[in-house]
Amino acid sequence: MSGKSVVVLDYGSGNLRSAVRALQRAGAAVELSADRGVAENADGLVVPGVGAFAACMAGLRAVDGPRAIGRRLAGGRPVLGICVGMQVLFERGVEHGVQTQGCEEWPGVVERLQADVVPHMGWNTVEVPPGSSLFAGLEQERFYFVHSYAARSWALHTDGRTAAPLVTWSEHGGDRFVSAVENGPLSATQFHPEKSGDAGAALLRAWVESL
Repeated sequence: MSGKSVVVLDYGSGNLRSAVRALQRAGAAVELSADRGVAENADGLVVPGVGAFAACMAGLRAVDGPRAIGRRLAGGRPVLGICVGMQVLFERGVEHGVQTQGCEEWPGVVERLQADVVPHMGWNTVEVPPGSSLFAGLEQERFYFVHSYAARSWALHTDGRTAAPLVTWSEHGGDRFVSAVENGPLSATQFHPEKSGDAGAALLRAWVESL
C-alpha cells in the first residue's frame, strides 16, 4: 500500500464513487473534494468525467478546476484524466455543432467518432507506444470504453528538448482515436480503468505507485 494521497475532483460528474473505490484498492488514500486547495496539494489528482464536454467544462469551471489542474502541472504534480476528464484537457470540444473551450493543456479538438455504431461501448484493445509506464505489462489487455466523442488526431509535438508525449491509440468502426496519453505529470485515458477489471486495476496501481 502506497498511502499516497489522491483527490478525486468532485465537480458534479458521475462515476465518482467507483473511481474512489478503484483508487483505494490501488493503494491510495483517497479523498473526494471540490476544494481547489485540497486538489492542488494532494500527491495525485484524478479528474473523472462522463456525459457532455460542455457540461463537464461548466462543472469544472464552477470549482476552479482548470486552475487547479494548471497549477499542479506547472509544479510537476501528477494529474490523471478519465473519459471526459481526458477530453476536457484538449483545446476544445465540438458537440452538435457547438464549440466549447477546454482546459487547453493539449492542442486539438474532441469530436464525434466517425463510425457506423456510436457510442463505442465495450471492451477494446489499445496500441501502446514503446516506453509506456502506465501500460507496462498490459500491452495485450483490453479496456472498457463508453463514449461517442474522442480526439481523433494528435497535434502536440516537442522541440526535442523535452520528452515526447506517449500516445496510445485505439480503433472503433475503422476510426482511430487517442485512447491514452502520458505527458510528463499529465496522464489520461479515454477508457474507464475503474471498470476495466484486472487490467484497469493494474493501470491505476501503476499510476498511484508513480506518485
